[in-house]
Amino acid sequence: MNMKTFISFIVCLCCATRIYAQLNLYKETKQIQGEGYTYQCKVIGIIAELYNANQQFVEKDQINRNTGEYSSIKDSYTPQFESDTWTRPKCYSIVSNAFSEAEKQRLRGIRLQISLYIHPDTGKVIDVSFAFSNRDNFSTIPVSVYHKIELELKKNIWFVPTEHGKQFNYILLWWSQEVSE
Repeated sequence: MNMKTFISFIVCLCCATRIYAQLNLYKETKQIQGEGYTYQCKVIGIIAELYNANQQFVEKDQINRNTGEYSSIKDSYTPQFESDTWTRPKCYSIVSNAFSEAEKQRLRGIRLQISLYIHPDTGKVIDVSFAFSNRDNFSTIPVSVYHKIELELKKNIWFVPTEHGKQFNYILLWWSQEVSE
């Protein structure tokens, strides 16, 4: 390989790295159009929150339907779902399986926060939101991947709310997950 070809190769590598670094899709608050859906990206500092714009609970406070009062930290210590052995592993599996092997490698060591907004009467997942640093590799993942996760969670996950859980306008369940696990 001659010197001119070698230098051209190095320049191309540097440009490719620069292009890859610019793929941050979630730098600012905005709406993102997909095929038949729209997502809201809300950025506060370096945290991007991403959710379907056609949502019911994401922007609402959690309220006790009996008293009209906001839920308190004390409420989260009382079980809001009947105990089961399948929902949490299934949730983890749905999230991990939405990413390609190449994406999983790029996301190794980084955690994604997933929030489920669950209807207290039916136990069905109504809304899903995602939160991540808009400075890490989750900000390079297309909105279609997050939409795929949302659809799978809504289709395949349900809960059995306890009497305590049924008191609220929705039940919030969230977790942080490394998708390469």
